[in-house]
Amino acid sequence: MKLKPVLFAFFFLSCLVSQSFARDTTTARPAAQSSTPKKVFVIPVEGDVDPNMAEFIARGLHEAEAYPDALIILEMDTFGGRVDAAFQIVDTILNAPRGKTIAYVKTKAISAGSLIALACSKLVMKHNTTIGDCAPIAVTSEGPQMLGEKFQSPLRAKFRTLAKRNGFPQILAEALVTPEMVVYKVTTCDSTFYIDSIGFVSLSDAIKKTVTAKTVVVKKGQLLTMDDIEAKQLGFSKMSVESVEELLKALQIPRYDIIRIKKNWSESFVHLIGLIAPVLMIIGFAGLYIEYKTPGLIAPGIIGGLCLALVFFGQYMVGLANYTDLLIIIIGIVLMGIEIFVLPGFGIAGIAGIACVVIGLILSFQSFVIPSPSMPWQARELTANIGRVLGSFVAAFIGGILFIRFVIPSFSKVMPGPYLDATLKSSHADSEAIVGVKEGDEGEVITALRPSGRVAFGPQTLDVVTEGGFVEKGSRVVIIKISRSKITVSRK
Repeated sequence: MKLKPVLFAFFFLSCLVSQSFARDTTTARPAAQSSTPKKVFVIPVEGDVDPNMAEFIARGLHEAEAYPDALIILEMDTFGGRVDAAFQIVDTILNAPRGKTIAYVKTKAISAGSLIALACSKLVMKHNTTIGDCAPIAVTSEGPQMLGEKFQSPLRAKFRTLAKRNGFPQILAEALVTPEMVVYKVTTCDSTFYIDSIGFVSLSDAIKKTVTAKTVVVKKGQLLTMDDIEAKQLGFSKMSVESVEELLKALQIPRYDIIRIKKNWSESFVHLIGLIAPVLMIIGFAGLYIEYKTPGLIAPGIIGGLCLALVFFGQYMVGLANYTDLLIIIIGIVLMGIEIFVLPGFGIAGIAGIACVVIGLILSFQSFVIPSPSMPWQARELTANIGRVLGSFVAAFIGGILFIRFVIPSFSKVMPGPYLDATLKSSHADSEAIVGVKEGDEGEVITALRPSGRVAFGPQTLDVVTEGGFVEKGSRVVIIKISRSKITVSRK
């Protein structure tokens, strides 16, 4: 009987504790509902795929790193571009948290754009948009030409790797690159899968007997290109939506804060420098050449140096140029300075200096020094960069010569003097002011004229010729004609 009060007290305390826990649970739920909105970073992938875009996307992803739970949406609208820049973008995306990146095809994701899209964890497309066709193309004198297996192989391997990582159909991903592939959709009693023509031939007879249907998805000679409906049917796209907001709603994200990454003024400025880089190099080389040929003008040298510095700055900002390239250019400028001020006369130092500047600029346009055999497009990129820099150098040399020949002499018309007004146009050998005699002057023959000789005209003696034959020494003659350096006389 004495245990009853104890049990009653224990029961009472238990109720109080349970009620207090209930209060804590009740207050915790509203706190969860009032959590901060999910950060959604939208990075536009618009225009040509190039190093500028690679740096822009890297900045956007870096800003998203401040929010571990942030969702990153790449808004695709591109026809593609440089393969090396696309690979750089892909590597940057792969370093982002897995499952946090979504490619949203707003208009199109063609060529290198499709490679970037498949690097994301998910693919979502807007209605009536397209993705695909990542054929490596080179522009030749005969027009765009598709590059061969040497170029297709590393691209195909990259697509295959991305497909494995993000759950896209591997065979179809390879068909985005290789026009020689024939891909079938095979249906058996148990499953449906995609396989190329070579793989289908190698299937065992047992599996072939279970095949109920085989349809061609990609024909030989064609590259896989899909609209949003086909991409969903083939296992690439998760859904088709009309906007980013509709996408977030479909992902059941009730509260979100969309942060759109935009180009800042410096990125726009660097992009402009990249567009006019050949012009800047022409002006830069021409300015240095003019300063070398006409030392003391100063302005051409300063303008030329600034233009070349702008080109290097633009390449440095997009991650292509580095301090090694800058050091090579500085060594070249020092060697040219030695040639001009220490060892006058265009020689080894000058040639070596120009070569260093050219090499430094070529390296500043690419992320590699020696092309890698596993990335065959690097050799083509190197060739293009050599042509770009040397072409600018030749154009600058011709422009510098024309500037010195025609422009510098005209400075006297627009710049204050003093200048010499007199010219030597009328200064000929037959000028009376220079010869010192005139027609009609008389003189005495010093040496016999046979028909030439010397005649004294007052205090000076001049060479003359006679109009006629022999004139003996001591005879008097008169000047009848002065023509250029010839003085003609006749006997008086």
